[in-house]
Amino acid sequence: MTETKLDGQTVYEGRVITVRKDTVRMPDGSAAVREVVSSSGAAVVLPVNGKGEAVLVRQYRYAAGSLLLEAPAGKLEKGEDPRACAARELKEETGYSSGRMVSLGTIYSSPGVFDEQLHLFLALDLTCGDSCPDEGEFIETVHMPLEALTRDIMRGKIRDAKTVAIILMANEFLKGNKYRAE
Repeated sequence: MTETKLDGQTVYEGRVITVRKDTVRMPDGSAAVREVVSSSGAAVVLPVNGKGEAVLVRQYRYAAGSLLLEAPAGKLEKGEDPRACAARELKEETGYSSGRMVSLGTIYSSPGVFDEQLHLFLALDLTCGDSCPDEGEFIETVHMPLEALTRDIMRGKIRDAKTVAIILMANEFLKGNKYRAE
């Protein structure tokens, strides 16, 4: 049930993404065209403080056309370790540093079109410092009780897929359910 790439071409190369148009051989022998958006991947981090509050960021997302509540995240630089990226983004977006960074696994953002992999981390044992957002980032930090986040997901208040995934995975980890593939 796999598809084999026969040829491909880059149709767009930008600062953050590359778009390819690939011709593939289907399992039944026929050919099909696949459009793929490639990126270097990203690290996503859910910081949880000693009071059991998650630290999220609220920011306007142009593509979504709205303000979204999200876990801090950022793209991996070429060759960058995902854990280092998570620590960098945590500091830049929230001002926090983590004494304990737990890997929750890796997921695909939207595998029908994107090859992007998201590396998920739970940040514990936090120490506070100053945030330093990237140029062009306008971010508000929001502290929310961890137990309220699932309710807010179900009420449609948290609509960012990576944030939904990391909240659900972090909740299970913190409950002691360590049935992850590692």
